[in-house]
Amino acid sequence: MLVAAAVCPCPPLLVPEVAADAAPELDAARTACDAAIGAVLAADPDVLWVIGGGPRPGVHRPGARGSFQPFGVDLDVRLGAPEESAEAETPALPVSLSVGAWLLARAGWTGETRGYEVAESGPVSAGAEGARRLAAGSTGAQRVGFLVMGDGTACRTVKAPGYLDERAEGVDARIAASLGTLDRDGYLAQLDAGLAGELKISGRAPWQLLTAAWAQDHGHHGTARLLYEDAPYGVGYFVASWT
Repeated sequence: MLVAAAVCPCPPLLVPEVAADAAPELDAARTACDAAIGAVLAADPDVLWVIGGGPRPGVHRPGARGSFQPFGVDLDVRLGAPEESAEAETPALPVSLSVGAWLLARAGWTGETRGYEVAESGPVSAGAEGARRLAAGSTGAQRVGFLVMGDGTACRTVKAPGYLDERAEGVDARIAASLGTLDRDGYLAQLDAGLAGELKISGRAPWQLLTAAWAQDHGHHGTARLLYEDAPYGVGYFVASWT
């Protein structure tokens, strides 16, 4: 059963070594991520799944490696400790899961960790079914935690990666409201893939997997807290805790 979930943004700049002199600009986001992840760890999960978008959908086993070398930093991360029976090295983690692995290491989590990489575009139905299986304890775990990685629109200012789109601020406001209310209005669950692509939203699929898994186990019951909402660099970043 899914006992708790943290929603965090996934820019590489969240890692201070990558941000360098600009690191203090995201201190508030890091602090909020620490609090959201702390709530998941306090729920005492048997396994923690890091869910995020990437080019190769599928499962990443414990110990899978990610790297921030493409961003000019000699820093590698792992999804916890490798399994004793692990064979060949698994595919490298995408950026979203690498940032998630870094956050978990920062939080001191040493329990079982797995990654679930989902396609950022296209239908999410198959992935949602997979997320429901994860929450149901497909690895044998009875208590499951999620760390869900994804960003909002990247079109909030003229200097944003997607330039300025007048729709972006309103969409981000709806996303924030839904994350703070267990998606009771269904906005995240119904967020259109086409609109998400136009506004460069990386969190659509991961958030929809969360809503599907949560609805399976809890309906709309539980406690949601929106811990952070801002758009530094013209990109919508959100941190939320569902327990």
